[in-house]
Amino acid sequence: MDLKKTFIVTAILSIVAIGIWEYFWRSKGVYPTLDDNEALWAMQRYRVEKAPSYNMLLMGSSRVLFDIQLDEWEAEIGIRPIQLASVGSSPLPIFHDVVANTSFTGTIIVGVTPGLFFSTTSPDAQPWQWPQSKVDYYKKRTYAQISNHLLSLPLQKNLAFISDDQGIDGIKLKELVGKINIGNRVVDPMPPFHEFGEIAEDRNLKMKQITVTDTAYANSVIKVWQFFMKGAASGPPPDKNSTIDFFLNDLKVFEARGGQVILIRCPSSGSLRAGENMGIPRAAFWDDLVKQANVPSYHFEDYDNLKGLICPEESHLSAEDAQYFTTELVKIMKNDNTLINLKSNKHAL
Repeated sequence: MDLKKTFIVTAILSIVAIGIWEYFWRSKGVYPTLDDNEALWAMQRYRVEKAPSYNMLLMGSSRVLFDIQLDEWEAEIGIRPIQLASVGSSPLPIFHDVVANTSFTGTIIVGVTPGLFFSTTSPDAQPWQWPQSKVDYYKKRTYAQISNHLLSLPLQKNLAFISDDQGIDGIKLKELVGKINIGNRVVDPMPPFHEFGEIAEDRNLKMKQITVTDTAYANSVIKVWQFFMKGAASGPPPDKNSTIDFFLNDLKVFEARGGQVILIRCPSSGSLRAGENMGIPRAAFWDDLVKQANVPSYHFEDYDNLKGLICPEESHLSAEDAQYFTTELVKIMKNDNTLINLKSNKHAL
């Protein structure tokens, strides 16, 4: 068989094999999803370099990703924020990066998830390491990495089998192998963790509907939060003083050049909220931060139309409630005349 025929046969076999593998996973209910990796985050971080002063940045942990919906925000004020929040992360490394490494003078919305915001300033700790790895990737990324990401997007959007869901939902080879128990191999003690969000190219994230409709699915996520809460209870206490000091130092620099910061506390509910009340009480943490920062601040419990929102897995809002929360939050900010940096935008109210 000559080289040309070999190539044709190989190509046909590859296409058939890929088609069978794709069909198999589609038959299991898997569908294409984007990977919220460093490359996707870096594309949004790049937009900050030329962002005008009337633009807005969103920072925080997964609650900001789930609970702030970009379509609803844009519908209210004509500006689509840049989403820089990072799951399981302190917002401090990303806030510091923007303050220290850009000339941005617009508005930054900082989400305060108490267990993460006040957790640590140690570069080796996971809440710091995860967002810092995104910042480092952005600074060091090559043209080849940028091209690879752009070329991967059509594949991610159309092929289910390359979905990068992690844990129990992961179907990449590494994830599949990790699910096989062989002999006495040590298994991660963390409960199985379902992916429960779907992200868009601009990093607008929505909760999967199954998390709302399937109680067992939602409860499996709640068990993971309980696992983390137990770990936090036996670990080092929140580093309140260092985290607040770190934030205030950057805040001072940012405000000096004309920037504005707004703090928000997104909803939590159920046993998770009870645990937060016990371990990181509002008066000692959120209220103290607000007092020292002296910036506009919005806590969901302060508003009758927001404090009754229930999180299906106790930590994040459903897509429908997130749309409502975003719309109502922006309305409150507008009524308070908080969004001062929007005055130069012809679309702003």
